[in-house]
Amino acid sequence: MAREVHVIGGGLAGSEGAWQLACAGVPAVLHEMRPVRKTEAHQTDALAELVCSNSFRSDDWASNAVGLLHEEMRRAGSLILAAADRHKLPAGGALAVDREGFANEVTQRLEASPLIAIVREEIDGLPPAAWDSVIVATGPLTSPSLAKAVLSLTGEAELAFFDAIAPIVHRDTIDMSVCWLQSRYDKEGPGGGTADYINCPLDKAQYDAFIDALIAGEKTAFKDWESSTPYFEGCLPIEVMAERGRETLAHGPMKPVGLTNPHRPERPYAVVQLRQDNALGTLWNMVGFQTKLKHAEQVRIFRTIPGLEQAEFARLGGLHRNTFLNSPVLLDGTLRLKADPRLRFAGQITGVEGYVESAGIGLLAGRFAAAERLGSAITPPPLTTALGAMLNHITGGHLSSGGDGASRSFQPMNVNFGLFPPLAAPPPRVKSERGSKTLARKHALATRALADLERWLAGTTSIAAE
Repeated sequence: MAREVHVIGGGLAGSEGAWQLACAGVPAVLHEMRPVRKTEAHQTDALAELVCSNSFRSDDWASNAVGLLHEEMRRAGSLILAAADRHKLPAGGALAVDREGFANEVTQRLEASPLIAIVREEIDGLPPAAWDSVIVATGPLTSPSLAKAVLSLTGEAELAFFDAIAPIVHRDTIDMSVCWLQSRYDKEGPGGGTADYINCPLDKAQYDAFIDALIAGEKTAFKDWESSTPYFEGCLPIEVMAERGRETLAHGPMKPVGLTNPHRPERPYAVVQLRQDNALGTLWNMVGFQTKLKHAEQVRIFRTIPGLEQAEFARLGGLHRNTFLNSPVLLDGTLRLKADPRLRFAGQITGVEGYVESAGIGLLAGRFAAAERLGSAITPPPLTTALGAMLNHITGGHLSSGGDGASRSFQPMNVNFGLFPPLAAPPPRVKSERGSKTLARKHALATRALADLERWLAGTTSIAAE
């Protein structure tokens, strides 16, 4: 039997990495610091706990890059996608999950694997020298001591930004005589429903008052060492968006398009949407409402939203700091640290952003480490796949504006079709369909990706989904 690989971090990336190792017949030791050491964001001791949204975003592989990543990971035997599919909730075209059921499923399947040992301990600093193959998947909440040790080894300065968490509301405290159930444009979701969101309507006066309250509300203060830390643009606090312009929210997470209020004939000026957060349907999260408002201010301001006047909150919003490496400089093409190749990195710490992206890099790290242990060739996925495009992003990075290739600017990014190589020729489109050119291009990119993925899977170490 192959020697074990140590995986540090029991989040999405670490859990997926350990699973891929075990499926390849390579023993894995999964080190998770909770409950020995708690974090500000986690609520439980379960592996793969979702600390922000409960949505894995779009599940449409033909026209959305994250949906394509879902499909690629399913075909590659992903534990995270299998658990998500088993615990999915109504969410229009998105793949949302019951967060408790999802995390428990991942935990139970990892615990049941004879090739995975789970050790509850914090790895304080660099792993012991005797660990000759390690996947570091400590995510946005990497312990300060480990982060300091890695950065000391590389000589790099720490890079970080803030992620914000959205509030969760008890369903029975939402006034449905004001709100209504509907997915935008009545789009049918994976479960077949077209009414997967609760919509709270605001007229112009209510919207203006809400924006004023957001801007004036008391915010969480940063510590001195945090003051220069930027936000991730894909997860901005709602009050930061409001400060960028009064209409930013009305054209962003609060846009009213594609919705019809059955209680009043006129279209709302803005809409707040809530999405189901657990299988019982008792908890709903406020979509796009990440915030750094103080808790008392959240309750006061969010209860001015029509339909939420009596809302009771199961969880209020908050902030957590996210740390990531300068991966294009520090990591090789198979995610190993150039300064110490026994260390392989996975998840958000590598510079991907999002649940599925983190798990996808964990999948690759697990497969790369397994191939290395088994003496097989390590072949990265084609650049034309979502997995390959993400890997290329974090190991290739972006040239600076100078274009000389000597310096690079690297920031975390969600998977998107802009990371994919262009098509050899533009695909045909139906001119009568609005946006058909863009949709045809995305569909062609996705179709090419899945065909190339199948060839890659057939030619790499066989890892069968259990």
